[in-house]
Amino acid sequence: MSAHDQVPDDLRTYRPELSVPEDFDAFWQKTLAEARTHDAEVRTERVTGRYLLSTVEVDDVRLPGWRGEPVAAWLLRPRGAEGPLPVVVTYAGYCGGRGLPTDHLLWSAAGYAQLVVDSRGQGHDTPDRGEGDGTQWVEGFMTRGIEAPAHHYYRRLMTDCVRAVDAVAELPGLDSGRVVVAGGSQGGGLALAVAALAAGQVAAALVDVPFLCHFRQAARISEDGPYQELVKYLRWHSPHRVGTAFETLDYFDGVHFAGRAAVPALFSVGLMDPTCPPLTVYAAFNHYAGTDRTMTAWPFADHGGGFGHNTALQLEWLHRRGLAPQQ
Repeated sequence: MSAHDQVPDDLRTYRPELSVPEDFDAFWQKTLAEARTHDAEVRTERVTGRYLLSTVEVDDVRLPGWRGEPVAAWLLRPRGAEGPLPVVVTYAGYCGGRGLPTDHLLWSAAGYAQLVVDSRGQGHDTPDRGEGDGTQWVEGFMTRGIEAPAHHYYRRLMTDCVRAVDAVAELPGLDSGRVVVAGGSQGGGLALAVAALAAGQVAAALVDVPFLCHFRQAARISEDGPYQELVKYLRWHSPHRVGTAFETLDYFDGVHFAGRAAVPALFSVGLMDPTCPPLTVYAAFNHYAGTDRTMTAWPFADHGGGFGHNTALQLEWLHRRGLAPQQ
């Protein structure tokens, strides 16, 4: 019996009714247009020697994000490789950041360049100055600015993530025609958003156990993780702020981005995931607009998904689509 056969029928066919705001597309077009008016240069510093690496070159990058604010990233490339290289733009999981270059050696070992993007306020190298709208939020980032989409935290972070793809064209040795966006959990949700928002600049998306999907249902069925921040907020403020909260989150829901993304996409899901329940992942997958979409289901996996086995599948999947480095 294949893993696909072990997926319940109600997951394979689950397509919830959408609650896309009427101005969803206009909201994001305006957001990104404003961000791109801040044309600060992308700055790099070669720092390979700090980490005693002999097969990888490492650059410490600062790229303009939300309102031109500098966003930290690592650029890793195989030493001596002849470009232009396909590049995997990687987004971090919740409450994580870019970490250290030594945390991210797999893609360069496979011959790719990798741009590892810090998450504002979550990592250590990119502060989040916020919007100062006066919202009372619980710990974490889910409810920051939840009273209005213009002020919500994920407007800023998702803009940073799109601007990281913009920055690829300014970085030496990279093939801007072979940009893959990737991440797990929060990073998977961000990769899904960027696949929609930077559609003409992205060649493929690797979306693992994605967070930020189907908020209205996730708040009700998740048993662990960041969705509980939303539950706690709504418990304190219910019922008069429930409608406003979900109306704000509709602008950042991966299910709504999925319907606008058409690049080839490889998803993964853990069928025993208490943090990002399978129903929320399939809600995005089943609404995905692209015809080249694949789901890898791990029947006994929790939020860790397929771990290293999943990476091996990703490498093969990219190779079949002509997105692997020249051998």
